[in-house]
Amino acid sequence: MDLESLQYPIGRFSWTGSTPANREEWLRVVESTPAELRKAVSGLDDAHLDTPYRPDGWTVRQVVHHYADDHMNSYIRFKLALTEDSPTVIAYSEPAWGDLEDARTGPVEPSLTLLTGLHQRWVAAWRGLAPEQWQRTFVHPRSGKAISIEQLAAMYAWHGRHHVAQIVALRTRNGWAQA
Repeated sequence: MDLESLQYPIGRFSWTGSTPANREEWLRVVESTPAELRKAVSGLDDAHLDTPYRPDGWTVRQVVHHYADDHMNSYIRFKLALTEDSPTVIAYSEPAWGDLEDARTGPVEPSLTLLTGLHQRWVAAWRGLAPEQWQRTFVHPRSGKAISIEQLAAMYAWHGRHHVAQIVALRTRNGWAQA
């Protein structure tokens, strides 16, 4: 299996536009992925959690913590987009955060618990948006591009499925039974 397929088992994110039906599907995915992630790591011991999902990639443990770190950052960006006029948000170094001690060695349960609550809040906030609020934006400093709330919903539906798929694919390749 090539590295691209290992890193992107569901393919890379692609923005294709939005409809109200798309939005509801994205929210269903965002709502369900914390439970899917919990299921994907269920029964894994420390040796499993410390296995990289691909050569030169993060360990399963780091993927779980990254998922929490990144979704917290994006939730803040979402709130800023709703309350400020197209703010430029702060970037962070995903590799550096993933290399911090808590991400490399910490138990995954706190991140799993955090994601459950975070996604409940996030989905409730998305569902409460007026139609025009889906078009509010923030600017990402690395790309300089404006990202809309609707693009963020699509991206984070993909992001959750992406990381769950990485872990499930590793389990399958290694013959680790899933609960």
